[in-house]
Amino acid sequence: MQEYWENYFKYIDGILSLVQFNAGISIELDEIKTIYPTIAFVKTTLKEPNKNGFLTKDEEPEILFLEDKLEAALIKFRIGKYVGRIISNGEVTFLYYLQFTYNWNDFLNYALDEFEDYNITQGFSDDINWNYYHKLLYPNSKEWQIIQNHKACDRLQQSGDSLKISRAIEHKLYFDKTTKQKDKLIEVLQKDGFKIKKNITHPTKDVEGLSFYRKDSVEYENIDKLTFYLIDIIEQHEALYDGWESSVIKS
Repeated sequence: MQEYWENYFKYIDGILSLVQFNAGISIELDEIKTIYPTIAFVKTTLKEPNKNGFLTKDEEPEILFLEDKLEAALIKFRIGKYVGRIISNGEVTFLYYLQFTYNWNDFLNYALDEFEDYNITQGFSDDINWNYYHKLLYPNSKEWQIIQNHKACDRLQQSGDSLKISRAIEHKLYFDKTTKQKDKLIEVLQKDGFKIKKNITHPTKDVEGLSFYRKDSVEYENIDKLTFYLIDIIEQHEALYDGWESSVIKS
C-alpha cells in the first residue's frame, strides 16, 4: 500500500477542520477495499486547543506521540491501515481501515496505555465501499485545487516571488473532442479577459486540451478564488480544469 500524504482545510458539518489523509491509497483502492472492510476511529479531546479548535505547539508533541503509538500498535497486531486524521473543534480523530476486529481491544490497550489523562473514545463499523475515505477524507475538485495552489505558491515564494505582483498566469483545461461546448467556453474565457494560447495534445486520442492566460496575482486567497471560478465555468462547459503555472516574479 502506497504512502502519500496530503493536508488541507475543509468544512465538516459547518466547522473548519484540518484533514490529513493518505492519498496514495486511492491508487490501490479497488484491490484493497475488500481486504480492509471496516472503518475504525480513535478520538481524543485536546487539553488546550487554540481558538480555532486546532493543536497548539505545546500540545502537538503529545498528540504526535499518540499517533505514533497507534501506528506502532497497528503494525504489532497487523490489524489494519492508518488512512487519515481530522483535527476539528478541539478534537483529533484518527481513522483506520481494519482487516479484522477480534483483537481491537488488544490494539487499544497497547496503544493507549500512556494516555490515561486524555478523554478518548473509539469504535468501528462496516464500510466495505470505503465511503468514509471517499466522502470525509478525500478532497473534491476544489479542495484538491487548494492543495495544488498552495504548493505552487510555496515554491514561488521559496524562489523569491512576492506573490502580490500581477503576472501572466497560464491555465490548462481538457475536454472530450466530441463536445459541442468548446467554442462557447472559449467565448466565456475571452469575455473574462483571458487570452487563448494554444491547443494541447493528450495521450488519450479522444481528448484534447487548451491553454489560456491572464494577468493576475498569485496571493493565496486570490488564486484560490480564481481557480474556483475557473473550475465552475469549465465544468459547466463539459471540460476539466488542469491547473496553472507562473514564472517567478521578484519585486
